[in-house]
Amino acid sequence: MAIEMKVPAVGESITEVTVATWNKKEGDYVKLDEVLCELESDKATFELPAEAEGILHIVAYEGDVLPIGALICSIEPAAGASIPAAPVMAEAAPAAPVVQADATPAPVAVAAAPTNQATVLEVKVPAVGESITEVTVSVWNKKSGDSVKLDEVICELESDKATFELPAEASGILEIVAESGSVVGIGGLLAKITVGAVALAPVAAAPAAVAPVASASVVAADSSYAAGHPSPAAAKILDEKGIAANAVQGSGVGGRITKEDAQNAVLGAQAVPAAVSAPVKASATGVSASVSNNPSDARGVRREKMSSLRKTVARRLVAVKNETAMLTTFNEVDMKPVMDLRSKYKDKFKEKHGVGLGFMSFFTKAVCVALKEFPSVNAKIDGEEMIFHDYCDISIAVSAPKGLVVPVIRSAEHLSLAGIESEVVRLAMKARDNKLSLEEMSGGTFTITNGGVFGSMLSTPIINAPQVAILGMHNIVERAVVVDGQIVVRPIMYLALSYDHRIIDGKESVSFLVRVKQLLEDPARLLLDI
Repeated sequence: MAIEMKVPAVGESITEVTVATWNKKEGDYVKLDEVLCELESDKATFELPAEAEGILHIVAYEGDVLPIGALICSIEPAAGASIPAAPVMAEAAPAAPVVQADATPAPVAVAAAPTNQATVLEVKVPAVGESITEVTVSVWNKKSGDSVKLDEVICELESDKATFELPAEASGILEIVAESGSVVGIGGLLAKITVGAVALAPVAAAPAAVAPVASASVVAADSSYAAGHPSPAAAKILDEKGIAANAVQGSGVGGRITKEDAQNAVLGAQAVPAAVSAPVKASATGVSASVSNNPSDARGVRREKMSSLRKTVARRLVAVKNETAMLTTFNEVDMKPVMDLRSKYKDKFKEKHGVGLGFMSFFTKAVCVALKEFPSVNAKIDGEEMIFHDYCDISIAVSAPKGLVVPVIRSAEHLSLAGIESEVVRLAMKARDNKLSLEEMSGGTFTITNGGVFGSMLSTPIINAPQVAILGMHNIVERAVVVDGQIVVRPIMYLALSYDHRIIDGKESVSFLVRVKQLLEDPARLLLDI
């Protein structure tokens, strides 16, 4: 019996994942604990190991978004490894002309193969929103026993906020479990689809042996490999561009149309030939060619589906703007003392500790000292209560290949400059390789972001909820300033502190930033704790 592999629970706040990359193909032989694919959530990337040894049957393809508990693939145990020989029987049957006189043996041979290979796919209620815990089955567009196609709308689900269409996740025979009017929780079972059983009905009904059986076997093979069917991301792109799916050649598993296929069709196969062939056809018929007023005919347009990470970041940033009383206060700091200290000791520092001496360690230490003096900046709001932290878990914003991530330096107040630099390097390397775990990106109490590495002079950073403050660093520019009545040139950096005015008063926010400025302009204070 096939072993069904479903999306595992990867974190309390994660309700869905995206199938990023398949390391194996449909029909491959896999071993126990061998990595089959990578799943991408809005926070991290996870590897999915095989739960058994056997033949792999892929259900969800690259780019598909699946809720927790949804079926990804199935594995036919090693004892059933001889199953792939069945299609050979199906293909050989129509080739025998002797059987044409008697139609009975051929359908039996063909029907036996799909029966062994048929798998049951459970259709469950997807996650349709953070605050939605259950839905009502409004209308079924199909009946039990009906044949359904991949991505065909089979029913409508109704929540307290909106109505959603539920597409079929595969081609096969539908068996309804939750009838119309039923209230089903998120992840609850709605129906079952027997994949690979679509071909049985035409085979049993066909009295003519050879021709109908041949076409039926082709349909069975195509439906099992999803040939010519676009992934959800690809289908959306094709619909927006007005391109039929049958006009695109799929390069995915079993001929499935991937997002890249749809993008290439938009940019290459559709837009360019259309623009080139139009004037040729016009000149051949003697009609004057007209220039299109549609800008997309002459210029390329590219659409990409937002990643789960990007969608989550966008949703949270908008929520922070709407739910907090966010203000920003500014100050400037003379970086000469810190830069002189770095220049004097950076070589010996790296020789002893194995890491470079950067600005981030000075800022982190200064922030930790200031947070102890102004605890409300290191707090958070929980309903009608304020939660104060006696420790400093400093989140460091890092620009990773897939988007912004914010790993956390735990108990930074107890770390030395070398310890902080080592953590910054370690977390930055893991972020670059997309290897950060959920634990490494959760639980921070205060955030530091450095837009100066990209040349930013001044900005108003957005709070990283549920935290109540964030410090923005910017680029260092030599400016003329007055020191002891003299105009001198000094390396100056603007600092920005965005804070939630619901819990942090103006006096505290300004005083906190002034304290950070004092510590950076006289780094000896960090060593003497004064």
